[in-house]
Amino acid sequence: MKKLMSAILATLIFFFFLFSTYWLHINYFKVNVILYSSIIDGLIASVGATILLFKLSRFYIFNNFEKLQMAIIWLISGYIFAISIPTVIDRSLSFYILEKIQQRGGGIQLEKFEEVFTKEYITEHRLVDVRLTEQIESGTIKIVKGCVKLTDRGQRFAKFSRFFRENFLPKKRLIMGKYTDDLTHPFENDEITVNYHCN
Repeated sequence: MKKLMSAILATLIFFFFLFSTYWLHINYFKVNVILYSSIIDGLIASVGATILLFKLSRFYIFNNFEKLQMAIIWLISGYIFAISIPTVIDRSLSFYILEKIQQRGGGIQLEKFEEVFTKEYITEHRLVDVRLTEQIESGTIKIVKGCVKLTDRGQRFAKFSRFFRENFLPKKRLIMGKYTDDLTHPFENDEITVNYHCN
């Protein structure tokens, strides 16, 4: 029982470090990409909590292996936090839909949603600028003389993404009341009506 209470206390210290580090980071420091900065916050919190775990006499009840296990769990928890909360809320179209419906008084006509996305979502969330910034910081694209180009790393990610989409995403996915595989081959029937190629 004493070990359990000590483990809970140590984990509460980790979460205190995590939320404090995240709050300080977003309020007082520059953030390039929310996902990466949140992961760094989780890493800092894990290291801080682990140092206390090994230094404070209260936690001498744990052997080194148990302390290592807790440190790994905290690292994973920090990663889960980074992906599941700030990154999801920042990037999620689903959350945008909920917020937009609320902003519009609790209801929007179904036929107007395409207009909401094309005329409001992209502008309000600076969607293109934010996503391009993320990819530049990730090293997957570069902008050369007004042309957005894939780097070698970007080519590898695109190939993996395409392969995974075509082979490991659901072939019968519910979309607006109908099961379809439309999203496993989204470019299959794509007719290029505008020339996007760089000169």
